[in-house]
Amino acid sequence: MVEVTDTELAEAKRRWETERSRRPIPVSVRFDASSGRIVVEFANGAAFMVPARSLEGLTDAADEQLAEVELLGETGLHWESLDVDYSISGLMSGIFGSRTFMEAQRKGGQSRSSAKVAASRANGAKGGRPRKTANGS
Repeated sequence: MVEVTDTELAEAKRRWETERSRRPIPVSVRFDASSGRIVVEFANGAAFMVPARSLEGLTDAADEQLAEVELLGETGLHWESLDVDYSISGLMSGIFGSRTFMEAQRKGGQSRSSAKVAASRANGAKGGRPRKTANGS
């Protein structure tokens, strides 16, 4: 068994407080139904928003379920009824789910089905995408 002295414990607490003072501390979290985003507010006045339905485990959640979000200490978000947890730092780094989920999301708009390829070729044969007019249409 490892013994920790009072001095070592005090030093560890000082290091923790120093590290904690260097990062934003979340003070509240809510689901904004009008924008579809999770909003995390910090003690320093900053806020972070992430599209709720872009997160693995929340894509098909009802607004009422998304509104159940709560802070998990100072580092995470938790949805009890959905059994979903995210780290705030992970979300701020763009990690919205597992590697498999993230890869599938990234490839979603890049599908190259035979129908899409054929439509692209047919459009190219006609001169490509129509130019926008002065009125934006």
